Amino acid sequence: MARQVADAMWAKDLASQALGLQLQQVGQGHARFTMTVRPEHCNGFGVLHGGVLATLADTAFAFACNSSNALTLATGFDIDILRSAHAGDALSARADCRHQGGQNGLYDVTITRGEDTIAHFRGRSQRLKGRKVVEEI
Repeated sequence: MARQVADAMWAKDLASQALGLQLQQVGQGHARFTMTVRPEHCNGFGVLHGGVLATLADTAFAFACNSSNALTLATGFDIDILRSAHAGDALSARADCRHQGGQNGLYDVTITRGEDTIAHFRGRSQRLKGRKVVEEI
């Protein structure tokens, strides 16, 4: 089911597609996306723009929290950037559910470059009662 939901979400996620994000793995309560930093992802200092980094993490978060086919939206997130990334760097964002209680969820995303953690993201979510991502499932 998680893959069917992910496929339906991906088909309409033009922002993530335009940034070159790639879904590597999805399952109940988790997802992993990768991207290669392109020059147009970098700010005026030549480092990965924080908004692009947040988008990578937010995408992994969205796919993880919707993996059970309960339509779920973000209610907020925080991101701590530990290291810079540059054009050519291969990044991975792994989202994992830490708590799903009724309608409210808490997810952690770790963004890495190889073995180095470059950022931590914590997302808060709310399920929309009675709504599904894919009605046919």
